[in-house]
Amino acid sequence: MVYSIIKKSHLEGALRLDAEYYQPEFLNIKNIFFNRKNNDFRELSMFVKKGIFDISPEKYIKSGIPLVRVQNIKNGMIDNSNMVYLSEKNHNIENKTELSDFDFVLSKIGTVGEIALLDPKYKKWNFSQNVIGIKLKKEKISPAYVLFFLLSKFGQLQIKRAEMGQVQPKLELEDIRNLKIIRIKEEKIFQDYLEKILELRSKAELFYQQAENILLEELGLKDFNYDKSLFSIVNLSEVVNANRIDAEYFQEKYKKLVKKIKLNKAKKLGDLVSIKKGFEPGSEEYHEEGRLFIRVSTLSKNGINLTEEKYLSEKLYQELKKDYNPEVGEILLTKDATPGIAYVIKEPVEGIMSGGILRLKLKENIDVEYLTLCLNSIVGQMQAERDSGGSVIAHWKPEQIKKLLIPILPKPTQQKIADLIRQSHEARKKAKELLEEAKKKVEEIIRERR
Repeated sequence: MVYSIIKKSHLEGALRLDAEYYQPEFLNIKNIFFNRKNNDFRELSMFVKKGIFDISPEKYIKSGIPLVRVQNIKNGMIDNSNMVYLSEKNHNIENKTELSDFDFVLSKIGTVGEIALLDPKYKKWNFSQNVIGIKLKKEKISPAYVLFFLLSKFGQLQIKRAEMGQVQPKLELEDIRNLKIIRIKEEKIFQDYLEKILELRSKAELFYQQAENILLEELGLKDFNYDKSLFSIVNLSEVVNANRIDAEYFQEKYKKLVKKIKLNKAKKLGDLVSIKKGFEPGSEEYHEEGRLFIRVSTLSKNGINLTEEKYLSEKLYQELKKDYNPEVGEILLTKDATPGIAYVIKEPVEGIMSGGILRLKLKENIDVEYLTLCLNSIVGQMQAERDSGGSVIAHWKPEQIKKLLIPILPKPTQQKIADLIRQSHEARKKAKELLEEAKKKVEEIIRERR
């Protein structure tokens, strides 16, 4: 049994009486803060506020001022893979929530407490209502140190404690204003860590973009554009073959895309891979620890996000692992919610994939990284968009996925593309390792000052 004995005078002004708030690990952290110099976020920031409330998806554009949403905040940095943008005009209407490079964003609802530092790629940013934005007083403290401190156990336990006791996990603005940052003499050394991480991430994005550019140029899809016709003439045989009658499916842009793909010895995905669906045990099987349960929300083209993990019991894992534990070299592909996200397993994983994910295993001689890029590029994404359209919640049926067309470029071209993708993943992996090293360095220094 885990318990804490709390004096009445220590009940945080009687604002919190729930037992979770006074768990021993939280009290131990609080004692560490008591013995060290620290500042509240309210002292270190110009503002802590929530984002734009009434911005509608119709106002999103393909380039402009980036709008940070919860799904963009991952592992301390911004994930640009599904970024949306605002026009300068709409951004200026909401300029009270403008952030700049080296400010911070935190997820307020959903996956609570995810943190990201806004990198120098853009000078202006904005953020949505489910995100908390922090404009830091950079002359008072190093943004690099704040980042690694918040990602360390001393930041994470404070955030976890703040969101406890809610019906739906969430953070209030006052919770963030009250977060404490322990001050140390070595704060400036973390700038070097940050610069190296940003450099590696920049290289990773560059390698990936180069690979995608080669693919699209070879297919004649670079800067792909199409006439936004208000109608499309379709033969009855096409309707019967597709088993669809909704107008969205037969848009001209999809026809133009397929025509380009077919010029390159295209094959159906079902001919290239075997496909197995994941398993859905139900939320009642989730545990705080155990074996990893890989869900759609944890998967991106860059890997599995271990900060959003759910776990299954060892017993259930042993029962399911033969059929549902993915292996190195296999592709995980999402079919529900956000269809079409693909990732190649690069290192052994002990976990079970959810029912919203498919496990693809090569059965033809095609480079696995090349195939994965095809799935993540406009080639796969537009076919997924076409097939899963027309539903409130997107679902991509396995029988549709098997028919997805993959262009088969010459082997040397596949290899060139795959090599760039592997360099991208390697740079991203090194950046992640450096970030973990910096977090541990913060914890070591603070412990040594006892």
